[in-house]
Amino acid sequence: MLPLLFGNIGLPEAIIIFVVILLLFGGKKIPELMHGLGKGVAGFRKGLNEIENEIKATPSSDSSEKETNA
Repeated sequence: MLPLLFGNIGLPEAIIIFVVILLLFGGKKIPELMHGLGKGVAGFRKGLNEIENEIKATPSSDSSEKETNA
């Protein structure tokens, strides 16, 4: 359902959205908001990478059972 809501945004709609955001937050707040958003995305990616590395580093139970039986 989400692609249906945002799938047909063209240039005029994007400009209107940008102007509304500019009016709501002002020119000084937008860089601060983008900086915070960037930090949030970076933190999210770091967390995903840590989880992925943890999964890769954990030996599977099958290989540990084979080693103990050998």
